[in-house]
Amino acid sequence: MNVIPAIDLQDRHCVRLYQGDFAQATEYSSDPLAVARAFAEMEATDLHIVDLDGARSGTQQNRQLISAIVAESRLAIQLGGGIRDRNTVSRWLSAGVNRCVIGSLAVTAPEAVKSWLAAVGPEQIVLALDVNIDSDGIPMLTTHGWTRPNATSLYDCIDNYLDAGLRHVLCTDVSRDGAMAGPNLQLYAAIMTRYPDLRLQASGGVRDIHDLAALRNLGIPAAITGRALLDGKITATEMASFRQNA
Repeated sequence: MNVIPAIDLQDRHCVRLYQGDFAQATEYSSDPLAVARAFAEMEATDLHIVDLDGARSGTQQNRQLISAIVAESRLAIQLGGGIRDRNTVSRWLSAGVNRCVIGSLAVTAPEAVKSWLAAVGPEQIVLALDVNIDSDGIPMLTTHGWTRPNATSLYDCIDNYLDAGLRHVLCTDVSRDGAMAGPNLQLYAAIMTRYPDLRLQASGGVRDIHDLAALRNLGIPAAITGRALLDGKITATEMASFRQNA
């Protein structure tokens, strides 16, 4: 299983939000490039970056910083936050970003996003699908920074994209994100049962190396972790051992 460290950028600083709330941001570093280097030293191969300023404004205000991380970290970068048209996707891919992460638009404008998949290829697009689990146990989508519930289920959304060649999905259980409550193993197991060929990225709730092991035991292709690494709950030694025992 590929462990993908995460960096959230706000005002050129590395922060983490609690359940996506901009008012509950914890600053971890004023030097995100140094954080990216530290993750690379843990033998990570990929890095997940969210431009929080871009997510709010729709424009990439951290472009220079992100470009420096792309150039200097030697990690495969997937980037989300404020990517709202095909031209922006193309510009970032040309600048060395490996995958662009599309969130709310994947739900609200699926035909447009399908055209981007066709134009740049399914390996270059990740759908970020955020869910709340309803009273019947169905993962229902939420958009716009988790502020707008949607009547579409996660499964209906994925089904709609399969003919477009969808390959990568990042799924976050909103209730788990930043809460250090453990990942929703039942949700990710259900997704993999339905879509065994999907390159699923599990996100939200990872507390320690044991949670990563539990996800790996389910056959999850990738997991994103931010806070556990930044807080030192997962150490470089544990990461090295985890990779050696993959």
